[in-house]
Amino acid sequence: MDKPAFTDTEARILALAGADLPDSATPFADIAKAAGASEEEVVALLGRLKDTGVIRRFGATLRHQKAGYGHNAMVAWRVPDGADPEALGKKMAARPEISHCYLRRTYPDWPYGLYTMIHGQNPGDCLDVAEELARETGVRDYAVLKSLAELKKTSMRYFTKGDDHA
Repeated sequence: MDKPAFTDTEARILALAGADLPDSATPFADIAKAAGASEEEVVALLGRLKDTGVIRRFGATLRHQKAGYGHNAMVAWRVPDGADPEALGKKMAARPEISHCYLRRTYPDWPYGLYTMIHGQNPGDCLDVAEELARETGVRDYAVLKSLAELKKTSMRYFTKGDDHA
């Protein structure tokens, strides 16, 4: 795929849309105003980029501590032979406590290929969810990987002020 060329206005829109969205009832109108465009132009540009596959998704990132979920754990699951990993992942991802769900390659010394990020409000909540998921799915072999410290958490920035966007 060729690198798309963007107008100066489109580049400003993308720089603003790639940052934290305005905390308002009209975030696209707010982006439009800041970029010197109309709300329709913002929505059309993002829709076009989504439709053409330039961007795969446009969504929110949960800042779990600010939302009252001060506890989290990454849980690595060993999908049993013969089980459908995508179906298991979809079932797990449907839980409101899970913000991320990934399939990854396994290795002889690390057979865990399905990962979920579980969030909880209280100590033990994440373990409770993992135990419930194990009962519901029959996946009994899992490892709970608790965070020791958050060293970095930022969204990717693809366009910033001054970027060459053509």
